[in-house]
Amino acid sequence: SLQMQMRFDGLLGFPGGFVDRRFWSLEDGLNRVLGLGLGCLRLTEADYLSSHLTEGPHRVVAHLYARQLTLEQLHAVEISAVHSRDHGLEVLGLVRVPLYTQKDRVGGFPNFLSNAFTSTAKYQLLFALKVLNMMPEEKLAEALAAATEKQKKALEKLLPSSS
Repeated sequence: SLQMQMRFDGLLGFPGGFVDRRFWSLEDGLNRVLGLGLGCLRLTEADYLSSHLTEGPHRVVAHLYARQLTLEQLHAVEISAVHSRDHGLEVLGLVRVPLYTQKDRVGGFPNFLSNAFTSTAKYQLLFALKVLNMMPEEKLAEALAAATEKQKKALEKLLPSSS
């Protein structure tokens, strides 16, 4: 299972937040922010996966950390998140990413990819699934293509081409 969160702005993203490096190490700052949103999970430098630079007027470096949990630990994080300080304010809930595709080739993960993601979160999701060997690369490509086609069809319905 892989978890993301629904944010206050309606976008999907990974738990985290801004860290002022003048006062915190990256991991200390991350754990402070995670404590507000999840409550019981602590990450270390060993959990670091990658960094991604966002483009645009507000350049941000998004660091991605990953930790393998037992089912019991996952349940504890989910329960703790509901009782955390930011639940219902900045964080509207945790979401398990559906790591399957239904027979129609759209339901499940491809549909999930049709959601709106914050900043680099969609790229980080695909990257993590690939490097953590949670989904074969060809399945990632198929799901991304199906999601893109679904979004294209939805746009065509909204904005029919003028003839």
